[in-house]
Amino acid sequence: MAKRVYITDLFREAIRVMRENLLRTFLTVLGITIGVTSLITVMTVIEGATDYVADEIADLGSNVFQVTKVANISEGIDEVIKSFRRKNITWENYLFVRDHSRWAVRVGAQASMGGTVRFGNEYIQDSRIDGATANMIDISTRELVDGRFFTEQESQFARRVCVVGWDIRERLFPGQDPVGKYLKIADMPFRIVGVCKKLGSVLGQTQDNFVMIPLAVFFKMYGSQRSLDLFVQTASPETFGHAMDEVRVFMRVLRGRKYEMKDDFSINTADTTMKLFDDIMGNFFMVFLMLSAVAAIVGGIVIMNIMLVSVTDRVNEIGVRRAVGAAQGDILAQFLLESLLICTVGGVLGVLLGFGAAEIFSRLADVPAGVKVWVAAFGVGLSSLIGLFFGIYPAWRAARLDPVEALRAER
Repeated sequence: MAKRVYITDLFREAIRVMRENLLRTFLTVLGITIGVTSLITVMTVIEGATDYVADEIADLGSNVFQVTKVANISEGIDEVIKSFRRKNITWENYLFVRDHSRWAVRVGAQASMGGTVRFGNEYIQDSRIDGATANMIDISTRELVDGRFFTEQESQFARRVCVVGWDIRERLFPGQDPVGKYLKIADMPFRIVGVCKKLGSVLGQTQDNFVMIPLAVFFKMYGSQRSLDLFVQTASPETFGHAMDEVRVFMRVLRGRKYEMKDDFSINTADTTMKLFDDIMGNFFMVFLMLSAVAAIVGGIVIMNIMLVSVTDRVNEIGVRRAVGAAQGDILAQFLLESLLICTVGGVLGVLLGFGAAEIFSRLADVPAGVKVWVAAFGVGLSSLIGLFFGIYPAWRAARLDPVEALRAER
């Protein structure tokens, strides 16, 4: 009568074999660990960047869409290039939309350009100078941590006041409260009235190197012949589509677009921004997924080879176990468990190393890392599947050995 073999016995036997062949086990685990580490690192960085973009960049604000001259890159690079020849979105366009929209609760405008910001002998080049209407603080997702935003009156009378991003505070006013102090933009003094909350960076590109000034002042400094971006906020998601249709009609009429002519402006929402980012990250992820898959498959092939060698080395052992009552299924389970255990150990190590590598990368490149439970589960699950798949043939070979011939094998 065949002796019953328990899973605990198989597990103890697998641990014994791994301990007796530490170098072989290490080299086998290493192949899986490398593949899982690279995959987990990429997935963690992508998850973190996606969450950050969704929370801080793609979120235009509650029920807000943007009307801009330049086409979104998701429309194609040719459309982006062509869009630079479009007519500017003007102040008059803004006023008409603001005054006539029935569905919008707020309509703001903003224009941007690069410039140098100075305080004393210190300066920051390539800062973004944003000219904005006073209601942009209520429309956008920017939050103040110190001071206030400039008022409608200050905007109307072109007062030289400004709100700065976190980089301006940290680099020009280290250890100081910048509110009430003066900095210079294009050699013109501006009194700082507020500081915005830190946003951080996306793929190494800081989001905090900016100064916001009243749009009227921006026009005086840089001229009014610059295209504006309009930001339209609705009261609820239900009115969002109505407002977009209404503003599209307004803009087409104001810009003389006939029925058969395409829009010469673009409307962006949080969804279009996220779709673009997801497309970019999806392509990036697929490249690394293929590279990681190659590494994982190589690791699986190594496991198969090692397990086949193990079967050859343990022929006599297999014969003895069959002779004392072990069934074919017991031998099959034994070798499958060994392969599964080795790969699972490699998967766990790969997950831990992947999270660590992603954290280091995020600190060096200033890219957020998103540690997710499902990513860890995916890494361990993938390694376990590799162990099962590539361990089936060696286990089948071991189980199919003739016990008489196995006992005759030389030790």
